[in-house]
Amino acid sequence: MSRSKTIELNTYYAILISTLSLLAIGLVMVLSASTEISFTQTGNQYEIAIRQLLFATLGLILMFITSRLPLLFFTKWANWIIAFAIGLLVIVLVPSIGVSVAGQRNWLIIYGSFRLQPSEFAKLALIIWGAAVLSQKMKSVELTWSQLLSPVYWVGLLITALVVAQGDVGTALIILPIVLALYYAAGAPLILNAANALLGVLAIAVLTLQAPYRMQRWLSWRDPAADPEGAGWQIIQGQYALAEGGIFGLGLGASRQKWGWLPAAHTDFIFAVIGEELGLVGTFFVLFLFLVIIISIITVARKTKNYYTRIYATGLAGWILIQSVINLGGVLGLLPITGVPLPLISYGGSSLIFILISIGGLLACVRNEPALKAKRQKAKVSSKK
Repeated sequence: MSRSKTIELNTYYAILISTLSLLAIGLVMVLSASTEISFTQTGNQYEIAIRQLLFATLGLILMFITSRLPLLFFTKWANWIIAFAIGLLVIVLVPSIGVSVAGQRNWLIIYGSFRLQPSEFAKLALIIWGAAVLSQKMKSVELTWSQLLSPVYWVGLLITALVVAQGDVGTALIILPIVLALYYAAGAPLILNAANALLGVLAIAVLTLQAPYRMQRWLSWRDPAADPEGAGWQIIQGQYALAEGGIFGLGLGASRQKWGWLPAAHTDFIFAVIGEELGLVGTFFVLFLFLVIIISIITVARKTKNYYTRIYATGLAGWILIQSVINLGGVLGLLPITGVPLPLISYGGSSLIFILISIGGLLACVRNEPALKAKRQKAKVSSKK
């Protein structure tokens, strides 16, 4: 077997194993971190954990199905997928349909207490459709800036605007880097991405200044001790949790902060509970797994000769990387809190299911690589003999 084939196969399993490992850790930590709030809200201390297990099961099934799809499926249905995603983002803004949670109108009721967050689906749809459009454009001998920008850039801005209109700036902060990652993979000039990144920073500054609660988050990040029982409470309690964990942690299930002290312990701040219960060793292991999955995805983008796979993989790497950095930065006090979940770890059905589907799409891309297809065909022939 040649070196390139070995790397591709190892990369496939590295993505799969690191994904399943992070998912398993997430399920255990959601169970540990949610017992108090679950009992308070539902009367059953395992209700939230059971829901997360259901989300994970559904996500794994969809990931497996997606990983078996041919690349033609993604390119053929890309237009319909992005149109459906934009439609959901518009529908959720309708007061009689969209549901507001914590001041953000970004949810649709599916059944009972189960809700769908269309903006999570929009991330996946943007990657699938953006990769399909840009991969076709890359086949052009001469590609002008206007051809490169249209229509992915403008659709990306539309999606970002719709998400901001819902009041969810945290998700908008992830969508913009996804667009930049797609363009980077398509070979866009660095000056184009730099200019767009600058515009994004300016937009964030404007949105922060015009919303008092966002400005309060910024100020509390700069000096949490200035309002220790108000805006700075969550940051301070998260840091207490990390500090109490030490090197080896207090032990699984032994967190003190989750008992009403740390807000969003099972969602946005679950990394703080990991640090408290599993210590520095546990947090480093989680970071190591994220590093493995991101490097493996980037390896796919670098090794493949397929334009679609290259762009899709880079967009997915950008998604996981920027969302992880924003979440971890907020927990560690390095960035303002934005309320985005930690991929594959935090509680949340929409986030978990669509990230698993997106990874399934990447596995499908890898499975359709010529070297692996040839290997599977060879194995089938050998098994028949």
